[in-house]
Amino acid sequence: MYMFLKGLKDKFKHKSGVKFLRNELKKGSLGKSSRTGIRSIGVIVDLDIFPNAEIFFQFIDDFKLRPNAVKIIGYRNYYDKNSPYSTPVFSDKDLGWGGAIENSYVLEFLTKEYDLLVNYYTQDILIMKLATVKSNARIKVGFSEIDKDLNDLILQTAISDFTTFKSELKKYLKVMNEL
Repeated sequence: MYMFLKGLKDKFKHKSGVKFLRNELKKGSLGKSSRTGIRSIGVIVDLDIFPNAEIFFQFIDDFKLRPNAVKIIGYRNYYDKNSPYSTPVFSDKDLGWGGAIENSYVLEFLTKEYDLLVNYYTQDILIMKLATVKSNARIKVGFSEIDKDLNDLILQTAISDFTTFKSELKKYLKVMNEL
């Protein structure tokens, strides 16, 4: 009986999260800053597909940023809260009611402002999309496999090819006068 009720509760949490996401995407992006230039980068990465999250620190040298300018959070389908991870991790079990994310790492990540948010995931996973929509970023970049309304800039590269992703991103940011 307990497992049935837990499953039902999780289903309703998911449904309320989807409703929240839909409403946020309808609103569109409000109050984008007129400031230009990339000084801070947030990264949401699917660690199940792309486990090498440390590679995103290359943005510091490539974009000539301060050493602490890149913040990364990683999604895992399952993680052990007692195991140490080099990247702060969240999962589906951190989904709360009404689209809330109940994970201290994600909540801290969401309090910061970013000039650029890199959505490094291609799977349609609600909690990652919620983290994206709740992030306070001027420019959001991601892949074409995900809802086009989530990102301002969509790159057509393979998720496994970070070098091409990075060079394409740099090229488009120069065109947008951000670098």
